[in-house]
Amino acid sequence: MLESIDLQQVLVLDVETVPQYPSFNELPADYQSLWDQKTRFQRRDGETAAEFYSRGGILAEFGKIICISVGIFSKKTETLSLRVKSFYGDEEKEVIQSFIDLLNKQSDSLVLCAHNGKEFDFPYLCRRMLINGLQIPVQLNIHGKKPWEIMHLDTMDLWKFGDYKNYTSLNLLAAVFNIPSPKDDIDGSMVHKVYWEDNDLERIRIYCEKDVITTAQILLKFKSLAALSSDQITIVEP
Repeated sequence: MLESIDLQQVLVLDVETVPQYPSFNELPADYQSLWDQKTRFQRRDGETAAEFYSRGGILAEFGKIICISVGIFSKKTETLSLRVKSFYGDEEKEVIQSFIDLLNKQSDSLVLCAHNGKEFDFPYLCRRMLINGLQIPVQLNIHGKKPWEIMHLDTMDLWKFGDYKNYTSLNLLAAVFNIPSPKDDIDGSMVHKVYWEDNDLERIRIYCEKDVITTAQILLKFKSLAALSSDQITIVEP
């Protein structure tokens, strides 16, 4: 698979998001009503809008981005390596702008890769960019492009092989390919608490970077290449 993809032209990314407010009661009244309407069919029987609000980060209209981690492949002689860097903080606009600045320094043909990126990461980034009054960089702007001109890879989509019913988590793919699990500390359902209650952005950054590394390792498996050793992965410290 993916024989024509040059890994050195691929940027692997993961986005972590949280609700814009610590709790439903702190939402402005009009947004409480809008949240109730938006999530009515997503909530379990008897579950209130307030009880469901901890999942507010999944919707770009009610969430915000607190961390974007990226991984870039490089190759010296015959050795492949991955450099991982994060943009994170409480000020969403600054986080996103730093990511945009990085993309603007890259080729327009840079390939973006994420797990479930087509359904979540890529559109979420674009929506929050517009909400923050930021220009969508060319690598994310798909308007008017033909399908083969969109340089986006989605490891979950690749694993479907055309099966539209199939949802496979990053954790499961890591297991079947014998890659260390990225969910050894927290998972996505815990990010709300870790951010709003524990105030531990560093923990979220590490979790986000692990997802990037795992996605990169899975991409290598799709290309029938060996996984990277820890010596081949560099975390760029903030």
